[in-house]
Amino acid sequence: MHIGILQTGLAPDALKPVTGDYPAMFARLLKGHDFTFSTYLVCDGQMPASMDDADGWLITGSRHGAYEDHDWIAPLERFICDVHAGGRPMVGICFGHQIIAQALGGRVEKFSGGWAVGRTAYDFDGRDVVMNAWHQDQVVTLPPGARVLGRNDFCEYAALGYGDTIMTVQAHPEFDNDFIGGLIEHRGRGVVPDPLLEQAMAVLHEPVDNGAVGLMLAQFLKAAAHEQA
Repeated sequence: MHIGILQTGLAPDALKPVTGDYPAMFARLLKGHDFTFSTYLVCDGQMPASMDDADGWLITGSRHGAYEDHDWIAPLERFICDVHAGGRPMVGICFGHQIIAQALGGRVEKFSGGWAVGRTAYDFDGRDVVMNAWHQDQVVTLPPGARVLGRNDFCEYAALGYGDTIMTVQAHPEFDNDFIGGLIEHRGRGVVPDPLLEQAMAVLHEPVDNGAVGLMLAQFLKAAAHEQA
């Protein structure tokens, strides 16, 4: 199955020699499921010609806000609507989660409750799933037809589903603990309140459920593609 990665942001230059950029992280997350990948640098204006250019799509995280005035936001939203209408599989992570919700009629804003950073537990239908978070923006109004798949007290709409073809997650299953440590040093200082950074650093040794979430996303993409075939 061929996955088109819509890259909407860039990893810090200081971390790329070790981790690679976001597409490399997703390739590792989804390794072992017979996926191949193509990347479109959407944040530089590179868009696919058609949703048929891949069997399924993945939208990455970004430093940008879904509500910001960038030239590439509107084309990306149109593409999301086309994918949704066409029944093509799609997953979205963090910014991807937010821009899909916004494109389909929801609302995203800078959350008044502040930041979520580092190891965070979410309730997925009664099952605790732990991922690394890194966000202040949130989906605050659901799009029509969206259903909540995961939540916690800080983030009510932490994972969403749209029919059987789109699944989105606010947290970052592609971020391991070392990458979160790097983000704290290279993007967190002076932006995220120090107590939150210190709290995140204190649990960098504790496990997260990236493997389980990667499996969940891979199975979702394959099942959605099978239904479409």
